[in-house]
Amino acid sequence: MKSKHPTGGLVYSTEAGRMCPGCRQPVANCTCHQRPAVPASDGVARVLRETKGRGGKAVTVVKGVGMEPAALVALGKQLRTTCGSGGTVKDGLIEIQGDHVERVLAALQAQGIKAKRAGG
Repeated sequence: MKSKHPTGGLVYSTEAGRMCPGCRQPVANCTCHQRPAVPASDGVARVLRETKGRGGKAVTVVKGVGMEPAALVALGKQLRTTCGSGGTVKDGLIEIQGDHVERVLAALQAQGIKAKRAGG
């Protein structure tokens, strides 16, 4: 028996992937335009090295870059290429595998993005 959720509707489909809760269409074909908003930013990107919850492996994290999601993905790809390693963009953060804080800072400043080192 299918359970009734108060908001109702399909959340994920194996055929189409994520579904929009508003119009119940695949997110790529959303008609109600419920897109994630650009996260608030003070204009300074913060670059830090993180190991917590990653089995002791270092990851360089860039946060506070106030860009559209598509531009953020492009910036993440460029930074990964510059560092020569893998990574991802999720929840408004750019994660690059390895300790590349200095390279990332130099690359961001070369593009005219204000950036500073954060954390210890």
